[in-house]
Amino acid sequence: MNTETSFELTIKSRNATGKGNSRRIRGKGSVPGVIYGGGADPKTISLNHDQLINQMENDAFYTSILKLNLDNTSESVVVKNVHRHPVKRKILHMDFQRILEDQKISLNVPIRFLGEDVAIGVKMQGGEISKLLNDIEVSCLPKNLPEYLEIDLSNLELNQSLYISDLKLPEGVELNTIMIEQNNAVVSINPPRREEEEIIEDDVVQETDDSESPADEGTPDDETSSE
Repeated sequence: MNTETSFELTIKSRNATGKGNSRRIRGKGSVPGVIYGGGADPKTISLNHDQLINQMENDAFYTSILKLNLDNTSESVVVKNVHRHPVKRKILHMDFQRILEDQKISLNVPIRFLGEDVAIGVKMQGGEISKLLNDIEVSCLPKNLPEYLEIDLSNLELNQSLYISDLKLPEGVELNTIMIEQNNAVVSINPPRREEEEIIEDDVVQETDDSESPADEGTPDDETSSE
């Protein structure tokens, strides 16, 4: 669990807003952003792009409590949204949510899959793993925020699945009611794709054979001659 702040960023306050101002900020090597929530007014900020990119290389950045430093003050936040350039390795905008120690937060955390190499359905039965969910939203107090959730595939067999209810939830961490009720599959082990294709082809051939029947041979009309 990420119970301690392990990431710090230096920020600057900005008063001007709008697309033109955001472009100017990006042109100077910074990223526009906003901090909101926590019972306080939203605050528009800018961050150094290179410093931000370096810290974002660590996957834990997205599920950690971050410390944003402004002059002699600091704010504890979590990442709520990242706006990326569609082509370039560039961050366009950041959204942060303030956190309060006694208020629950909701955040998507990644799912870590254990035992992939030793899963019965893979090692003994030659199946292929299909990951249907890679992250999931949790709700908890900031001190209980997990870096990830785990699910163990070791005993999973061919044509079997593990579901949301199989996720290991740390103490104090909850899923929303809808997810619990739907209990969707998280991961499954399926037959190899080539084998599936062969089965489909065999079914198609069988259906074709069944639909074909010998053509009815018509009996020519008897030729009669009139005298």
